[in-house]
Amino acid sequence: MIAKIGKGSNMYGAILYNQQKVDKENGAVLLLNKIPDTVDGKYSVAYFNKCFEPYLSANIKTEKTVRHISLNPDPSDKVSDEQFTEMAQEYMERMGYGNQPYIVFKHTDIDRTHIHIVSTCVGIDGKKISDDYDHSRSMTICRDLETKHNLQKATDQEQKQTNKVFKPVNHKNGDIKSQIASVIRHLPKYYTFSTLGSYNALLSLFNITAEEVKGERNGQPVNGLVYVALDENGNKASNPFKASLFGKDTGVAQLQKHFKQSKEKMKTTPVRSVLKNMVELAIHTTSNETDFKKQLTEQGINAVVRRNSEGRIYGMTFIDHESRTVWNGSQLDRNLSANVFNDWWNNGNKPELKIQDNSVSKTNPMDNLPTKDLFEFISQEHSPNSDLGLFSLLPDAQGEDYEEEQFANRMKKKTKKGRRL
Repeated sequence: MIAKIGKGSNMYGAILYNQQKVDKENGAVLLLNKIPDTVDGKYSVAYFNKCFEPYLSANIKTEKTVRHISLNPDPSDKVSDEQFTEMAQEYMERMGYGNQPYIVFKHTDIDRTHIHIVSTCVGIDGKKISDDYDHSRSMTICRDLETKHNLQKATDQEQKQTNKVFKPVNHKNGDIKSQIASVIRHLPKYYTFSTLGSYNALLSLFNITAEEVKGERNGQPVNGLVYVALDENGNKASNPFKASLFGKDTGVAQLQKHFKQSKEKMKTTPVRSVLKNMVELAIHTTSNETDFKKQLTEQGINAVVRRNSEGRIYGMTFIDHESRTVWNGSQLDRNLSANVFNDWWNNGNKPELKIQDNSVSKTNPMDNLPTKDLFEFISQEHSPNSDLGLFSLLPDAQGEDYEEEQFANRMKKKTKKGRRL
């Protein structure tokens, strides 16, 4: 089992992210600790947010007050709700959060059922609960829980891979071909994207771009793909590499199959409505592009903006690293198209959107909060520890030496050829 600890300051966003999965029947609330139950057993984002308010209001000087933790058993483990609840309680108690308010959410929208725990590191006295050595303590607790509940054990190598940073291509380091290979040979296995534009938005996070190459060969049309490394400003920083150099999975034909499969999958996924609401919330609570991106990043979402040479925004793409899906703004909603953001950030016309909390209980007076209370939290930079970050999602790619692998394959072919002789 792997535990991941996210640290941020947007409590409302963290609760909204989880509660919307419950509302869409892709999750459930398993446990409330130090949080009173409602009369009818129904919960809302506004209600949960209000329950944390005394702790956040008492905060003396802690910047990142929110703890968003996930516990992730191996997909082959069959874990009951009772086990998840017991594991969450023991984990939080041993991490020093036993007397804190927290909510345990179960997520069932992806192939590995897991739990998210939302809490705060600020005590009722306003002082921060120490998080010294929290990573090593967390690993120890996970190993104990694996034994206690007979779960698959996360090997040392798996743990190291999960916590490594999967670095974008750095054109200054040389060996660009190998750097590109270790990224593009894995992304389609992990992410759902339906167009070359959305694929390029995802690649841009790794300082890579893909370009179609069209022409003729012996009178027949040829359609190919090349990959190019980018510098920190998004400019081309290497010669193009043919997709064929990296294997058939990185070429046009295979990607087109991926696009088609992704389109079908994205038609029915509940992720769309959740992501749409998260983007609308970020619009509502921020005043500029920088803060907008920061708030989404804290929830594990990258906003990739594409501009032409005159600075006009012609593309908006949102990458949700929890569901591993890539969406154009217009796919989410017509009110989230590139033109809307161009009109906001270039012309100063901020879109007017209505933020809805569909889970608000009409019978609970705590839900009738003024707008100021609902949207008072300002997000900070995304913690590299965060559960929803990009780089921990590609464990199989860690430490791979592409050139070495290719050399080994060539040697195997030579050996087989020699045996035939």
